[in-house]
Amino acid sequence: MPAEFDKPNILQRILPMFRGFDPILLLLIGWLASIGLMAMYSAGYDHGTRFVDHGRNMLLAVGILFVVAQIPPQKLMAIAVPLYALGVALLIAVLLFGITRKGAQRWVNIGVVIQPSEILKIAAPLMLAWWFHRRESALRAVDFVIAFALLIVPVALIMKQPDLGTSLLVMAAGLSVIFFAGLPWKLVVPPVLLGVVAIGWLIWNEPWLCQDGMSWYFLHDYQRTRVCTLLDPMRDPLGRGFHIIQGMIAIGSGGLWGKGFMAGTQTHLEFIPERTTDFIFAAFSEEFGLAGNLLLILGFLLLVWRGLAIAAKSQTLFGRLMATAVAMIFFTYAFVNMGMVSGILPVVGVPLPFLSYGGTAMVTLGLALGVLMSVARSQRLSISEPKHTL
Repeated sequence: MPAEFDKPNILQRILPMFRGFDPILLLLIGWLASIGLMAMYSAGYDHGTRFVDHGRNMLLAVGILFVVAQIPPQKLMAIAVPLYALGVALLIAVLLFGITRKGAQRWVNIGVVIQPSEILKIAAPLMLAWWFHRRESALRAVDFVIAFALLIVPVALIMKQPDLGTSLLVMAAGLSVIFFAGLPWKLVVPPVLLGVVAIGWLIWNEPWLCQDGMSWYFLHDYQRTRVCTLLDPMRDPLGRGFHIIQGMIAIGSGGLWGKGFMAGTQTHLEFIPERTTDFIFAAFSEEFGLAGNLLLILGFLLLVWRGLAIAAKSQTLFGRLMATAVAMIFFTYAFVNMGMVSGILPVVGVPLPFLSYGGTAMVTLGLALGVLMSVARSQRLSISEPKHTL
């Protein structure tokens, strides 16, 4: 048979799909995924199939990353409005006839049971990036007002469930888009200063504000309890403060080099609650110590840096804003989780990317990384294309 009729083999068909992938980003993902698998093997060895399931969830996330990376940013922009509308509609459905578990109404059955708030972690910044891209040539103050309204709607619906952790993540991703779209500093500094003053006032008045029976009208009782427990975990060391205290003990007992793989006593004697999910950082810290923590934190910092570097090179405002949003999503996830386990932030149920067990969260992270890779791939392919001149 003539050579021109030879069919390409499977490898020749697949390799072009990886063309333009960012190698540094792939290396960082592999770095953090390896740490996550190692941490889950130790923390979840007696939790049935959690290690196997965690590996399966990672493979699913990688598959989603690969598929989304094939979609150009222009086509991602086209689905921004319908995806946002679908997410908000599902949040309203949760409010009206959602499924309640452990005191929170966060799920809805649409043939399968889903948690719509996870969709908004990507849909909200995607919608805002679309909005600012459309208004790029003539941004006005009213455009930022509309952007805030687009963000507040899903955040308010998620807080109503109540789900403070997810609402904070959606808020952080959306605010990063609004800020990098050109929000003036004069509108940023006053709220930050007000927040610092409010925190200082809260700490100063903690003995009075955290008395039994005291009500904070702007927070649910369980949210007030979390803040008060953060300020003084010894107020109820065997109850509400147990999570924070045991997390800090595990982190401190790890020392410089840790107790060794599979050798964490706090972890394997089950003193650490939720050691395969929200508090897996405490289990990791106990076994790998400060040295392991520095490697983990460095991995997250480099991932955030790479996301911002991809954003800086993007040729469109939409690409810049989405890459920035993904970078800030990972920063917020890591900062909030490590902060709450270390006792410097309230416990709000935020997973640690790559390490914490959870299929929905892993799929969301795979989607976010796919968007970031799409932006990077679009930029790299545009550079490699030959320039034609007349």
